[in-house]
Amino acid sequence: MSVSNIRVMIDTNVLISAILNRNGTPNKAYLKASGPSYTLVLFDQILLELFRIFNLKFPSRVPDMHNFLLTMQYDLITLTAQDLAVPDECAIRDADDRPILRAARKAGVNIIVTGDNDFLESGLKSPQIITAAEFLTQIFH
Repeated sequence: MSVSNIRVMIDTNVLISAILNRNGTPNKAYLKASGPSYTLVLFDQILLELFRIFNLKFPSRVPDMHNFLLTMQYDLITLTAQDLAVPDECAIRDADDRPILRAARKAGVNIIVTGDNDFLESGLKSPQIITAAEFLTQIFH
């Protein structure tokens, strides 16, 4: 795969960290995924979770979240009732996370960047599931 065709989905936990710490690894991973060689893809469930968590845990930082989102360029993916479960999604322990895999596959995502062990320990190979630090150090072809 050529670098210009790499589609990257960033999970909620990485986005939260990117917003809260603009100097950290998650923000650097977000900036890389937003760069000219990649297409950032977000699932509407990830955005809804982001809003929920900020309103619940970081209410004073909600304006920061809004400003961050205003600057983002991404493809938005949604699921419908016709988007059935994929056979190997049971490898993800948390059933609430399985639609993220479904959405990533529907959108042709090559890489999911996450800190969630339910994804990282799933053993799934497609899409590639890696941490923000791994995303920064790997070179994709």
